[in-house]
Amino acid sequence: MRHYLGYIDDAIKNYWNNPALTNYGGNTYTYGDIAAGIAKYHILFEKCSIDKGDKIALCGKNSAEWCIAYLAVLTYDAVAVPLLSDFLPKNVVELTKISDSRLILVDDAIMTSFKKHKVADDFAEIENFGAIINVNGIKIMPESNNLPSNIEEDVEKTFATRYPGGVTPKRVNYEKNNLNALSVISFTSGTSSSPKGVMIPARAISANLEFARKEMEAEPGWTILSILPLAHMFGQAFDFIFPFSKGCHIYIFTVKPTPARLLAALAEVKPFMFLTVPLVIEKVFRSKVMPALEKPAMRILMHIPGIKGLVLGKIRKLLIDTFGGNVGIGGIILGGAALNKEVEELMHKMKFPYLVGYGMTECAPLIGYKKWQEFTMRSCGAVARPSVEVRIDSENPAEIPGEIQVHGDAVMVGYYKNEKATKEVFTADGWLKTGDMGTMDANGNMYIRGRCKNMILTANGQNIYPEEIEDMVNQLPYVTESLIVGRKNTLVALIVANSDAATEAGLNEEAMNKEIENSVFALNKELPSYSQITQCEIRKEPFEKTPKLSIKRFMYK
Repeated sequence: MRHYLGYIDDAIKNYWNNPALTNYGGNTYTYGDIAAGIAKYHILFEKCSIDKGDKIALCGKNSAEWCIAYLAVLTYDAVAVPLLSDFLPKNVVELTKISDSRLILVDDAIMTSFKKHKVADDFAEIENFGAIINVNGIKIMPESNNLPSNIEEDVEKTFATRYPGGVTPKRVNYEKNNLNALSVISFTSGTSSSPKGVMIPARAISANLEFARKEMEAEPGWTILSILPLAHMFGQAFDFIFPFSKGCHIYIFTVKPTPARLLAALAEVKPFMFLTVPLVIEKVFRSKVMPALEKPAMRILMHIPGIKGLVLGKIRKLLIDTFGGNVGIGGIILGGAALNKEVEELMHKMKFPYLVGYGMTECAPLIGYKKWQEFTMRSCGAVARPSVEVRIDSENPAEIPGEIQVHGDAVMVGYYKNEKATKEVFTADGWLKTGDMGTMDANGNMYIRGRCKNMILTANGQNIYPEEIEDMVNQLPYVTESLIVGRKNTLVALIVANSDAATEAGLNEEAMNKEIENSVFALNKELPSYSQITQCEIRKEPFEKTPKLSIKRFMYK
């Protein structure tokens, strides 16, 4: 296995003058520009007395500057500690302390937030902490500075002396051979009492990258639109490191991707591959496709075999054009949550270029993947061999759900300074317990049935996986999203209503609620007696979500 930084080294040398990173609507950096930026950071780290293996935190919104800082940390042989920009300043301070980070690299917005909340003194109290540094120009926050006052000028002078003609490809050398060294500490949470820092070694990132370079489509010069949080491994690995290693031009969405902004960006960037979460795709289908198919004339056409194919073909082309026109090559890659069954069935019928992958931070992140041309509907891909091996903890893995367990190069070392949590997440024979329940068919395709901790155990010993029922509820008219919770041996459906759709249909709130309740209770005819819904609670406000747009289930009971 080759170290992932070897591929970064190749990309920078081979595509030196090509555009590499663009802040959508802003500035662009070539691969050569990035090499110069990395060189300046390396000089800064030297002057901050940063050693190999030291931790450096990064906290900021997605940006090209964030990416350059991230690469600078890794190519210096330090350990990157990405923190979500959504974390509160006090949580960022705490995670910086927990991770033993020597520096923290932030953007303008985070710097302003730190000043507003007056946390500079809190950082200064962290043992061996150096400074808060702004990635927009590599500026040091004076209040936090435990370093010489003239360090910024010193960096520029040293850079000019060390690279009198500027950085050239011959001066780039990022190749490493320390595959077992720690590269990233990724925190799965910043707000719990005991946040877990996932220790990701170089071999895990390298295994993911080599799998991607073999199994995923990407060519030099391809445009990529990056919207996933770069502080998460899904975004780092496949919205950044992989396409960067292939010489692609990555446009980074630096603001919240609202539907209007996203559609405009897709039309302009015309990405060849697009990574996102199911919720984004579902919104596009519900706004552009479902209403058209519900029209009486269209319903008739969809029942005529020859015409049905033509209609679906036209809708497919319309959707591909909506995503910029090029995603039919690399495909749309979905992850982070299950895809709505009704939407997926329609996507499958029109042969839309999509796939659903499966992964977790602890595997940096990929566990399941299959090219969209070969993807099996309702699965989450096949085992991402050889980077991981998977087993189902079940007597009959094809029929009876069991916990999905993983082993291989892509698996983390453990949780940082948390031996108890590390011990609990591995089996006695060393397999990672994902916490997901699933099955696997004869072709190696995996199917997620639910989370172990979400499973509801009934009074008579039946196992209920609420995600399976939620998928059915989410397909009902006027339902945006739902949660199934257990209360006193009964199942209750918590439902966020689609009031806009109901209004368009001429229904007031009372009529909408009645329609939803009738539809939900009608589902009971399709459910076993032990998993039938006994009560509906209809909400106007959406559920609280994580940055990956997963519902924070623990908040609802």
